[in-house]
Amino acid sequence: MIIRTMTLKDYDKVYELWSGIKGFALRSLDDSREGVGKFLKRNPETSVVAEENGRIIGTILSGHDGRSGSFYHVCVASDYRGKGVGHQMVSEALLRLNKEQISKVSLIAFCSNEIGNKFWQDLGFTLREDINSYDCVLNEGNKYNINS
Repeated sequence: MIIRTMTLKDYDKVYELWSGIKGFALRSLDDSREGVGKFLKRNPETSVVAEENGRIIGTILSGHDGRSGSFYHVCVASDYRGKGVGHQMVSEALLRLNKEQISKVSLIAFCSNEIGNKFWQDLGFTLREDINSYDCVLNEGNKYNINS
C-alpha cells in the first residue's frame, strides 16, 4: 500500500469508493469532478489517497485557508478498516499541512458515525462541545445524497 497525493486523475476511483460507503454523504456540486478539481487546484499537495494494486482504498480531502486546515471525506474501504490505513493517511495529511505552517485541523463527523467518531477520538482529536456548527447553502442545486 502507498499513500500519495490525490490528483484529479484519481476522481473516478475516488468517487467509486465514496459511493460504496454506507452513510457517506456526497454533495451534487462540491463532490462532482469539477468541484473536486477546484478543491485540488486550491490545495494541490495536501489531499491524499491510499492505493493498493491500482485500487483506491482510502481518501482524505485536506486543505487550508492559510490559517486552519480541514479534513473532508476521510474514508477507508470497509475491507481495509482496522489495518492502519486511516492512521497512515491522517499522519501524512497532517505532515503536509504542518509543512505549509498550518497548526490546527478541524473536521466534521456525523453524530451517527460511530466508527468515525471513535477513530478520531482514538487518534487524540478533541470533540468540541463549546461551539455550534451552521451551514448556509448558497446554491440549492448542491444537494446531499447520503448512501444507503
